[in-house]
Order: sequence, then structure tokens, then C-alpha cells
Amino acid sequence: MWPPSTEAIAERFRLDPMQVIRFDGNTPASPSVFARPAVVARALAQINEYDRGRYPQLQKAIARRHGVGPENILLSAGSDDLILLTARTFALRGTIATVPSRTYSMYRFAAGMADATLVADPAAADLTFVCRPNNPTGEMPAMPSAGRLVVDEAYADYAGESVIDRIDEGLVVLRTFSKAFGLAGARVGYAVATAGNIELLGARQAPLTVSSPSAALALAALAHPPDLGPQIEERERLAAELAGLGLFPLRSYTNFLFVPVDEPGAIADALLPLGIVVRRFEDGVRISVRDREDDDLLLAALASLLEVSPPAALEARSVRHVRATAETCIRVRMRLCGEGRVYINTGSGFYDHMLQQLAFHSGMDLFLEGSGDVETGDHHTVEDAMRAFGEALDMALGSRRGMARYGEARVPMDEAMAHAVIDLSGRPVTRLSIAPDPGLACHALESLAQTARITLHVDAAGDNAHHVAEAAFKAVGRAMAVATRVDGTTVKSTKGIL
Repeated sequence: MWPPSTEAIAERFRLDPMQVIRFDGNTPASPSVFARPAVVARALAQINEYDRGRYPQLQKAIARRHGVGPENILLSAGSDDLILLTARTFALRGTIATVPSRTYSMYRFAAGMADATLVADPAAADLTFVCRPNNPTGEMPAMPSAGRLVVDEAYADYAGESVIDRIDEGLVVLRTFSKAFGLAGARVGYAVATAGNIELLGARQAPLTVSSPSAALALAALAHPPDLGPQIEERERLAAELAGLGLFPLRSYTNFLFVPVDEPGAIADALLPLGIVVRRFEDGVRISVRDREDDDLLLAALASLLEVSPPAALEARSVRHVRATAETCIRVRMRLCGEGRVYINTGSGFYDHMLQQLAFHSGMDLFLEGSGDVETGDHHTVEDAMRAFGEALDMALGSRRGMARYGEARVPMDEAMAHAVIDLSGRPVTRLSIAPDPGLACHALESLAQTARITLHVDAAGDNAHHVAEAAFKAVGRAMAVATRVDGTTVKSTKGIL
């Protein structure tokens, strides 16, 4: 049974859908090709046409990646579709085995669709599915020594090990763009096999199972393959942190952790009202490795449930937000009182650096990533990034109860000097003087103040526009750190509201 949708969970527990974090799908926190408008736009411009050549550019790019020929590649709508196809092709009304015996549930479903019987011994089966690395346990099983083998390598990129070099032995290897490449919604998978096996499978496949926008995204992803090192490091960090809570995951070669627990249903049910979704099994829970920001929310929630430590009071001031317009798509995750962990990437280098300085000096944790039409200039991207940041900040501030409310800071930057004053007033008012302005500094801070609903005064001057802007953004960050400091429980206003 498929897990409930994000919207259904949000509605059930009265959450915003952005507050629901899916740790149950084994997908990364963001796509490797982050909403590239130009890629999608080109595909949509020809959406009225069929691609009668079955995406030869994508086939060639995949073939180059694995050191095989295009004739060794068969595209499909995700690797699940290929699991069904291989079962129908090689084991129709026959026998199917799986390695390990406890493995991905789709193989059992495929056997049913092929009217095949499940058997325990791969040597006695017409077809054996080998899940390598294995889902849901994360282990790396040994290869069977005999039989017709279909090797599901959905997570092989995380393991750094593959058997694609053995396709001449008759193996069919399945891959997907859903995991390492973060394109689960695009539904693109492929088989790697001998030309004879590809021809055999292709003859039984429905035509054009992959959409042209999905093929375009996959091709763009191959041009900029993801660096999985940080996610593998995060997997090991998350495993260590879970062990610190008394939860001991199995060794994993994937992007998820299987955690044996006595009452998996109770843990999964207790996390749901917090917007945290894990995959439950009879003897444990499976947790997708996302990124540090998301994983820390999970750890704080588990610590609270297990009474290892008190609930993290600061988590109520953590937010997730997406702002999408015709020109841009910006994804924001923020923890207002953090450790200064900041990652900004919108393609607008100078203003990414400015926002990075603001966030770092405010002491928040901020992950802001997106894309825009930088080909026509920085304006739309900078404006929407700052507005998205401001919207997330407004959400994190909440009622602003207990905060100092007012903040002030002065920052020198070589010959430049900036003075910033903030009032968490709830009223978007700006008085900004940045001279010389490198172009969009005043507009960027005004966009922030409008959507964050703050009063912001900035006076910055000097000889070098870069130094002036950097001093201004640092000063705003340091003033924000003062204004957002929790120093009581009341609203700092004689009117009782901000």
C-alpha cells in the first residue's frame, strides 16, 4: 500500500504541506538539476510533438556514463516499470526468486503481474531479482552464481560498486534517476544489457514511456552529475547521532538507514503530527538521509519522543518554504537560532555572497537554493531570493513573543562603514542609503523588509561599492541577531502586539 500523500498528512494534522518532511521515499532533499527553467521551457515548447527517436541524445549520454554503446540502453518510466517488464519478458507464468529474500516489495508485485511463482532458490528460478544495495536494509548482498539475473542498482551510486561491466554474462542491470540524481518526480529509469537483451525487452515495451520534459531533465542532470560525498558523509553523521539516542541503524550502502526498533508503528505514528514521515516495517523504521537541516529536525523529534533530552524549543522557529514565480523557483530552509551554517546558491554570485554574509552574521542556519532567468540579468533572481528569505523569516519569527525586538549594529569594511537598525515591528518600513550601490543592494534589502514585515534603517557609505554593500548586509545580519534574541516571554510593545 502506498503511503499517504503529503497533502493528506498536512490536512490530517493541520499542517502546512511545507512542514511535512518525507523521510520515507529514499530521495535527497533537493534535485541535482534544480528547476532549470531553460531546460523545462525548451521541452515544453515542443510538448505537442512525439520524440520518435526515443531520445537518442539521452541514450548516448547514459551509454557514455557507463562505457557501453547506445544499443545497450533501454529507457523507461522509472526502474519500477523495468522490473515489471523484465518479469513479463523472462518469467511469464514461470518462477522468480529474490536476493536477498527480504527485499523491495515491487519484485513480489511484478511476480504477480507476470503470473509467476516465487521460489527461494535462485538456481531453480527462471529469473532472479538482485537488489544491490538492498532496500529496505541497506546491505550489499553477494551476487548469485547462477541463473538469469536482473540486478537492481537503484542505490549503486552511493555504494560505489556496480556489475554493469558484467552484462556480457547475460545480466540486466537496472538504474534510475530517482535517487542520486533527485529526479523521482520525473520518472526516468533505464536498463543496461547486451544488445540482444535490450532488443528483447524493447519489443515488449509500450512506446515512448518517458515524457520529453523528463528526458530533458535527465539529460541536464547527466551534464552536471551530483557530488554524493556530502550526502554519504551526512549518512554517517546521522547514523552516529541516532546511535547517540540509543537507536542503532544497520550498516548502509545507500541513502537511507534501517533502524531496528521494538515498536516501529508507535514511533512512526508519534512523528506524523510533527510533519515527519518515516517508513515503518514490522521490525524497524527506514529513514531517508536528507541534509543536515532536515535530519536535525528528525533527531530533535526523536530525542523528544524517547525522552533522551527535552524538546528542542528552537525547532518551533525552524521553517521550510518555497517561492515559485514565472521567472524563479526558490527553496528555503531556515533555523532562526542556529549555528551559522549557511548555503546559498541561486546563480547570482555577488548577491548570493551578500545574503550569505547577512545570514551568517545573524547566527541563523539557512539553506537557500534555486534558479532564475539570470540570462536577462540578476534582478528577478535577487528580488525573489530576498522575498523568499523574508517570507521564511516572517514565518520563523511567528508572534515575535519574547524577542528583544530592536537591534542595532555598526560594521566597518576597510574604507566603508555601515549602520543598521532593525525593529521587528510587523510593519514593513525601510529607510536605506547605500552609496555607492553596486546595483541591487537597496532593492534586495527592501524586498527582505517587505516580506519579513520589519522596519529596517541602513546607512552605508565608502569608496568601493562591494565593500559598502558587504558592510551593509553584515550590519543587517548582526542587528537581526540582537533583535531576535529571546530575553523574555512578553511582546515588547505597549500595544501588546507587533
